[in-house]
Amino acid sequence: MAFDATSGIPSEGVGESAPASPARMNAFFGPKGLRAGWRILIFLGLTVGIGAALSIPLKVIPGAKAYLAAIADHQKHGIITPLDALLSEGLAVLAVLGAAAIMTLIEKRSFADYALPWNQAFGKRFWQGFVLGFAMLSVLLVAILALHGFSLEGLAVNGSTAVRFGFEWAIVFFLAAVSEDFTFRGYLQSALGDGIGFWPAALVLAVVFGGIHYSNTNEAIFGCVMAGSFGLLEAFALSRVGSLWLLFGMHLSWDWAETFFYGTPDSGAVGLGHLFNSSFHGPQWLTGGTVGPEGSWLVLGVLLLWALAIHFLFPKGASAAT
Repeated sequence: MAFDATSGIPSEGVGESAPASPARMNAFFGPKGLRAGWRILIFLGLTVGIGAALSIPLKVIPGAKAYLAAIADHQKHGIITPLDALLSEGLAVLAVLGAAAIMTLIEKRSFADYALPWNQAFGKRFWQGFVLGFAMLSVLLVAILALHGFSLEGLAVNGSTAVRFGFEWAIVFFLAAVSEDFTFRGYLQSALGDGIGFWPAALVLAVVFGGIHYSNTNEAIFGCVMAGSFGLLEAFALSRVGSLWLLFGMHLSWDWAETFFYGTPDSGAVGLGHLFNSSFHGPQWLTGGTVGPEGSWLVLGVLLLWALAIHFLFPKGASAAT
């Protein structure tokens, strides 16, 4: 499904390749060209292949094996560092965007047809999303604090060290947002949406998105459900503005606020180099336990509040302003 960059809503006609002729319509081609299932399989195959190719140097560079073993040990203990995450997320972004670039040639489309208009990079929508994500994570923690389940315990780092870690984590979570959101709300949403419709595709992808979080150390079923629900929220935002840049800002700032600013667990992992020391105390339904605040039952209310904010801030048919 393509997105009209001017109206910001899903469009069946914008940027799509010409309908296939009846003679070409078969198991591989339909009215809109290459069928959704084949598009998805090719994209995923390219992503895996490019990712594997990019990982080859890590197997031959001296000392790389020891470094990868250290990363695996950190993950085993539920700890992440900016350098650990930068490597994995950087490779993921290169693989996903590289695969998508090949798909633009195959399908004769542009990245804008996958909801990623480059002319909106770090524009108005991105910063609106950043404010929204940070605000909603803060609302969640204030709610947990009001029920005596959360407390801040002073600065963990300050000065130039705080600035450095803040910048490093911002880069990491921007890359994470691009790799995850472009994959699920960009290319796959476009391809699957062409096959079964926007919202059925969004629901299927939200379930898959939530499910893959279960592989995270210390993750829980409820945390996966909330991750999937966040995927649906992002699909709602995408349906209003038609641009992934809003989603990138929301995703980045939520994770950045969790891991760096407030120093809480994020999907079961604790980041080294956080601004504040913080602690949770109380039942798991309130605090989220080892999952972090996104595993709290209060997230349900925050997501509803977030959806209302999107509804009023970005009315149906709102322009996808830069």
